Amino acid sequence: MLRIDQPRVFPRALGLALALSVGTLLGGTSPADARTKRPSSEPAIDSSLPMTAPHVRFFTINAVLAKHDGMRKSASGPVELASTDPASRSAVASDAPVLPAIEAPTDEPFGLMTFRAPEGVLWTKWRAVKAAMDADAGSIVRCNSDDSRCSPSERRFTALMRGARDASDARARAELVNRAVNQAVRYVNDYQQHGVADLWTSPLQTLRSGIGDCEDYAIAKYALLRSAGADEADLKLVLVRDLAVRQDHAVLAVRLDGRWLVLDNRRSSLLEGRDLQSFMPLFAIDHRGVSLFAAPYAARPHHESESDMAPAADVEVAGGSSSLPFQL
Repeated sequence: MLRIDQPRVFPRALGLALALSVGTLLGGTSPADARTKRPSSEPAIDSSLPMTAPHVRFFTINAVLAKHDGMRKSASGPVELASTDPASRSAVASDAPVLPAIEAPTDEPFGLMTFRAPEGVLWTKWRAVKAAMDADAGSIVRCNSDDSRCSPSERRFTALMRGARDASDARARAELVNRAVNQAVRYVNDYQQHGVADLWTSPLQTLRSGIGDCEDYAIAKYALLRSAGADEADLKLVLVRDLAVRQDHAVLAVRLDGRWLVLDNRRSSLLEGRDLQSFMPLFAIDHRGVSLFAAPYAARPHHESESDMAPAADVEVAGGSSSLPFQL
């Protein structure tokens, strides 16, 4: 039977455990890690040798673009973008076809395209006024040749027409007609004059009464300029929304030397496009009929001239106001 001397075994085991613990603390690894750790294939780095920073290369966007596009230009030159600088397109390598220059989409007033408006109240009003002007044309010609056969309104019309024909040029003619009609007619809205929401009158009727609203001014100027020799393709009645006063308005647009100028009953001078920032054009009316402006509006407002000739009381019942509008 084997006899174990316990007093001698315990001190030896305790010493062995202490030795292993001290070795682990000093070496930073466990005995198992030390047995499984493999020698590294990386060469040892001598920390005593000086470190050399790698060479830094600097470049600019210009140099990269020039190299990419095959342009041997200085890196300090400005970047040329073919999309914004047409002159630089020839220097940019591209296989895209050369496209013709884009022309202006339209030469209509306000630079907006127009399309035929659907049949409605405006067509009815314009056809009625055109028929009245055609009926008055014969009496105006007769009055112009024999003053003794003129009615007061015909005599007034022919006098304005002769003055316009004697103008030095087309612009002077338009300015004369604009001032003359503005002075000959006193503004009165259709509620006061006719008792209806909107009614268009012929030029002779407007000159006979001496009063009218903005459409009547524009129609009279249209007829006078046509009689004085203006091309009908260069004349348009334009119905707008004046955002400055939040009211509907009507003016006459005249094309002079390729530019559209506006004759307004509120101004004695012709208006350029830059003067009309508050105008929202809605309809253009000429010898071809009624056209809608293809304007980029979220929702086109309703112009008062699109309303039928309803009495003022009926307009109020339909949701309108019986208060008088601003002078337009």
